[in-house]
Amino acid sequence: MKPGERFIRCLTGLPIDRVPYGVGIGWAPWGETLARWKTESGRQDLDPIREFGFDASCAHPSVHAGIFPAYERVLVRDEGELIVYRDERGITMRGRKDGGSMPEFLDYPVKTRADWERLKAERLNSDVPGRIPQDWPEFREKIRISGEAVQVGAFPFGVFGTPRDLMGVEAVLISFYEVPDLIRDMMEHLTTLWLTLWTRVAGDVRIDHIHIWEDMSGRQGSLISPAMVREFMMPQYDRIARFAREFDVRVVSVDTDGDCSELVPLMMEHGVNMVFPFEVQAGNDIREYRRRYPTLGIMGGLDKRVLAGAQANVDREVVRAAEMVRHGRYIPGFDHLIPPDASWDNFRNAAEQLKAVCYGRRP
Repeated sequence: MKPGERFIRCLTGLPIDRVPYGVGIGWAPWGETLARWKTESGRQDLDPIREFGFDASCAHPSVHAGIFPAYERVLVRDEGELIVYRDERGITMRGRKDGGSMPEFLDYPVKTRADWERLKAERLNSDVPGRIPQDWPEFREKIRISGEAVQVGAFPFGVFGTPRDLMGVEAVLISFYEVPDLIRDMMEHLTTLWLTLWTRVAGDVRIDHIHIWEDMSGRQGSLISPAMVREFMMPQYDRIARFAREFDVRVVSVDTDGDCSELVPLMMEHGVNMVFPFEVQAGNDIREYRRRYPTLGIMGGLDKRVLAGAQANVDREVVRAAEMVRHGRYIPGFDHLIPPDASWDNFRNAAEQLKAVCYGRRP
């Protein structure tokens, strides 16, 4: 079975030859983590994808689905180990030169309605030439050889996620109350942009997977109330769901960190059938989600923190994965990028055991 078809069929509950292995952000190390693993393994050429034979899953056609033309990346000032810079999205941030941690966000491109109107006209216009620079014969040959499914949508594109990136968390949350029409317009315009581009993509290749990046939860739950999610966001999700039905797109997924228990049932009502990464430290238990939502595709949900501890804790997560695999519609993975406190021995042991689970062997 081709890896892309296996990925889609697994998440939608159809028969498969085995479970996809090594798929998703729950298998990717931070740069510091990989550097540690290279030191501990004594192999500077270490590549986990080759080491364990991780599966392919989805190919992404070249689509500029956000700010285009991008802002010029500008160094604002050098602060020794840190730099302040403006990135291609127009966000000013302070970060380590080696990229070894999350940056501090300082400023954003949208502060007023005038900023938004200017950005819409200049950098969020679907008719700007070059938004889809894909060589389609080349792409079709690529997926023919790789067997990958075709995915549109990725970080940093989401109905809530992108406005948050354009305004900053505090400003966007206040704007729901002070200028709700601005938030509605941002969400509607962005969704229209994406649907316009995806329709063009669908004219050249079948789309299998739509991904929506939100990151709109913390440990306390959703950053906005379920009532606000329903009022502001779900009309746009309904438009995405209609597109998925029209073009027979089989998986519509959402990525949101934190406690997503308030969001999952709402999003499932409006066309979403897969969610990840289900962070354990935020209170998510994928076994409980499976009990409540038997038709939901789930990816991740294994506690990455065990990779810094005793082997018995790693084994416990493998047992959790095996239980989920038996129920179906589940792809094993840790609950976000692998942090630098994860030892190579623990990750290697977990990867080998989870490979056995995915291949239907005893771990």
